[in-house]
Amino acid sequence: MTEWRLAPLTTARVTALAACHIASWREAYDTLVPEHVPSGFDLDRSATTWERRRAEGTHRIPTALAGDELIGFAAATDAELEALYVRAAWHGTGVADALIDAAAPGSPCTLWVFADYPRAHGFYRRHGFADTGVHRVDPFTMLPEQLWRRAAR
Repeated sequence: MTEWRLAPLTTARVTALAACHIASWREAYDTLVPEHVPSGFDLDRSATTWERRRAEGTHRIPTALAGDELIGFAAATDAELEALYVRAAWHGTGVADALIDAAAPGSPCTLWVFADYPRAHGFYRRHGFADTGVHRVDPFTMLPEQLWRRAAR
């Protein structure tokens, strides 16, 4: 497998990040969410959202690159890990570990994770997160989610 590296999100990579987000989402949740949910994604709208977050400077958004291909990314504020996506071909390679460490470096933070997603649960447990017992229904997918928290390391 090609070597990869981390790099900050730049304006030039925003559309690639949006495309990676959509593709990773479909790969990760294809059996979890109803078919009509992923069809609602819009590349341009997603790119606009990610560019706004990048420009505002309120999120740490490291990206993972294999050559010039954007293969994963994370997004975190000081309090919440809001996104962590890696293309399926790169699962198990350490890309996600590096991204979470870059986006939320040892900080106490929270994240929302689908209740019925054991693969993610195992990953987040390895990174010090635990289910808080707080649950909600995700408004986009209508699936149950759990709030997980990591204490300071």
